[in-house]
Amino acid sequence: MQKYTAKGLSNLAGVSVRTLHYYDKIGLLKPAIRTEAKYRLYGGNELLRLQQILFFKELDFPLKEILKIINDPEFDLIKALESHEQALILKQKKISKMLDTIEKTMLNLKEKKMITDDELYNGFTKKEVSKNRKETIEKYGAEALEKSEAYLKKLTKEQFEALKNEQKEIFKTLFKISNQAPDSKEVQLEVARHYNNIRKFWGTVGTKNTQWKDYKGLGELYIADERFTIIDGKAQPDFAIFLSKAMTYFANSQLK
Repeated sequence: MQKYTAKGLSNLAGVSVRTLHYYDKIGLLKPAIRTEAKYRLYGGNELLRLQQILFFKELDFPLKEILKIINDPEFDLIKALESHEQALILKQKKISKMLDTIEKTMLNLKEKKMITDDELYNGFTKKEVSKNRKETIEKYGAEALEKSEAYLKKLTKEQFEALKNEQKEIFKTLFKISNQAPDSKEVQLEVARHYNNIRKFWGTVGTKNTQWKDYKGLGELYIADERFTIIDGKAQPDFAIFLSKAMTYFANSQLK
């Protein structure tokens, strides 16, 4: 029968020559013949043995356990092949199921399209969008605006709507408890939620930079621009002052 060199067997079985040498060293797969020039030659029995080794490896058996199994005098090649066949069929079914799940997940994600530029600034005219972007660049810089827009554009429509609704709900809650001291525990817990929400709009959530100066500055902006603290269609200057104080306290006590 044809004999294979280590290189020939390597090409045939898809294992490296180095691996075959290692298998020889630990007694897992000895060559049929070792020539005077010290070349390893493998025959039919070695091919079958290597097949078994590779099957067991595919089933995550450690090499020591494989050596013990195939060196067992009662080792039955036919039964082993039948066992491998059943195991591989089960593995094939598992992989097919996983591939099906991945395909469905990808399809679901593709259907949930990311928000567009128009949706990002929904409710604003082009003139207002231009003005807001210009103001943001002047106050925080172009990089901050780009970071914010890049983060928000990665969200699905549902995620973006949920983020906006969360901010509205936080504002309403803060408005309801604005009769309390800005540094009270209840107010500060809600301000912490507001801070985390704002960081998502800024696209900086999860970064080490606490942005305590930016957050304090946002509180001052709420006082200067009534557009940011309109509740139920009405400007709330007293609420803006309360909110700014609460945010400043949070920034100084938690972020600085």
